[in-house]
Amino acid sequence: MPDRIRLLLVDDQILSRGVLRSGLERERDLEIVAELARTEDVVGAAKRHRANIALVDADGPGYDSINVTTELRTSMPECRVVMLTTYGRPGHLRRGLEAGAKGIALKTSPVPQLADAVRRVHLGLRVVDANLAAETLTYTETPLDRGETDTLRAAREGGSVATMAQKLDVSERLVRNRLWSAIGKTGARTRADAITIAERNGWLFD
Repeated sequence: MPDRIRLLLVDDQILSRGVLRSGLERERDLEIVAELARTEDVVGAAKRHRANIALVDADGPGYDSINVTTELRTSMPECRVVMLTTYGRPGHLRRGLEAGAKGIALKTSPVPQLADAVRRVHLGLRVVDANLAAETLTYTETPLDRGETDTLRAAREGGSVATMAQKLDVSERLVRNRLWSAIGKTGARTRADAITIAERNGWLFD
């Protein structure tokens, strides 16, 4: 039997890792060699366990999955990255591809489908789940300017206009103007809606 494909799981949710592990370990040509809940030592773990593929949670906080992908691409390019998601975040997933991810798949995919994606990426192919491909690959750049983006980030953390103005070191009038502008550009009706739309499209990431 040929050498099995060695997999590294990177996901901060223990339940999610367990589901993936129990499913993929049924595939005779796949082997889970390590699991990580944190991203700090992903390159070291990949090297120690000679991982071929890193399955990286794309839904974690901030830019962790992007950082992991970049680190592996530059420090251990022989370990290819497949980003896993439970919902589409087009901007974030597109940045993952640009950072060097070789695949994007749904965590909820049937095991045979996910295993097939792993095998194809291991062969050097790029694989993007059909349900995510259109929105991810046709993602357009943010319509928000820098000030509007910073203001929505501040609004996401809560607080009054005065609090946001103090944090951003601008006037309260400018904060209100930026919020109304962001609401208009995103097609939202409220500040909360604008934040939700911007987050879903990956426009609030650095």
